[in-house]
Amino acid sequence: MPTRRGFLAGGLALAAGRALGQSAGGGRQRVLIVGGGWGGLTAAARLRRMAPELDVSLIERDAEFRSLPLSNAWLVGRAAEALPRRDHADLAAALGYTCLRAEVTAIDRARRRVQAGPHALDYDWLILAAGIRYDYARWLGDDPRAIEAVRRLYPAGYAAGELDALRRKLADFKGGDLLMTVPPGPSRCPPAPYERAMMIAWWLKTHKIAGRLLLVDAGGGMSRFNRVFAERYKDQVRHLTHAVVKAIDPFARTLSTEFDEIRFDDAIIIPPQGAADIVRQAGLLETGAAGTPGAWAAFDPLHLHAPGDERAFLVGDLLGRASPLFGAYPKSAHMAARQGRIAADGIIARARGVAPAPTLPDSQCHVHTDVDPPEMMRIEAAYRRRGDGLIVQSLRQVEERQPRGEDEAWARGLYAEMLAAE
Repeated sequence: MPTRRGFLAGGLALAAGRALGQSAGGGRQRVLIVGGGWGGLTAAARLRRMAPELDVSLIERDAEFRSLPLSNAWLVGRAAEALPRRDHADLAAALGYTCLRAEVTAIDRARRRVQAGPHALDYDWLILAAGIRYDYARWLGDDPRAIEAVRRLYPAGYAAGELDALRRKLADFKGGDLLMTVPPGPSRCPPAPYERAMMIAWWLKTHKIAGRLLLVDAGGGMSRFNRVFAERYKDQVRHLTHAVVKAIDPFARTLSTEFDEIRFDDAIIIPPQGAADIVRQAGLLETGAAGTPGAWAAFDPLHLHAPGDERAFLVGDLLGRASPLFGAYPKSAHMAARQGRIAADGIIARARGVAPAPTLPDSQCHVHTDVDPPEMMRIEAAYRRRGDGLIVQSLRQVEERQPRGEDEAWARGLYAEMLAAE
């Protein structure tokens, strides 16, 4: 690993004669990271390891980091929790950055200031890695009582804090119709609902539970899973494809599509999604042709900074369209970690007065496609710039008919980088 002396010798002086690593006020340049998921933690670790001259602070509302990838098998008792949970304060102490447990309520990009609880924090560089928000209003309107009921009774399990409640729900399910929604894209980890549906189907079948999963899918599904549902779990899964949800009544336990009204006994409601609310507050949402704000964050696809603001970087699931050729990047842990690294390297270069090189991420996702016998699929995404500057995506799906723990090896590799392990 390069030494601090090497960093200082190699860097260029900043404009106006500022010393390397100094802010406009004369102190060390400060990087604020909002969000302690895969992207934020990877960025924090890389900044501390590669740029000790910078002051790094991470703001996170939760006390611990808990991994969502590989959790579906754990939900049905098929496997132990794959990765250990880590306390954010312990991570910060071990790696040498500051951690503040708080909710960020406002970002003033003109003044370069973040409001986190009662704290007003100034920054030289910002990494916004705040994740997603659930857009319940598209299905529930502006009824706060209904929204609260869905959150409490039918958690999506797309946030770490919901996993324990969802596992208890499945353990307590004795039979009947268990409904699960697959929201319209883009959404967090597109294969995850299908893997979860397959795991639940296996669990119902194995434990001889007199119930079925009603999978209400806004899209057409994934071909590999569609075959498994039809061939292996036809008595456990009723897969309704291209079923656009119009409304949900959590009290009557009904869901309405364009053609059907479906009654359920219990549910896992995965709603439409968008960038975290703080992205809207910071004025960083994409805009449509008419100037109306979209659901996801706008960003420079070659460097990940905000349009017109090279002091603010955006990483992870909150990002919007990367290219008109394919739309958004996959919203995966691997992608978020790669983007965290790119943002950190961009900040390090700029803080040293060097123009950063354009860098594109990659993505990898491992999903179970059956349980007994175990089968898996690896989904890889790679990116390149073509001659006209647009980013092109290439996808590859690899069947792993006899898996040997490739998913855990992949996850632990990401985990090691995020924790700055050698």
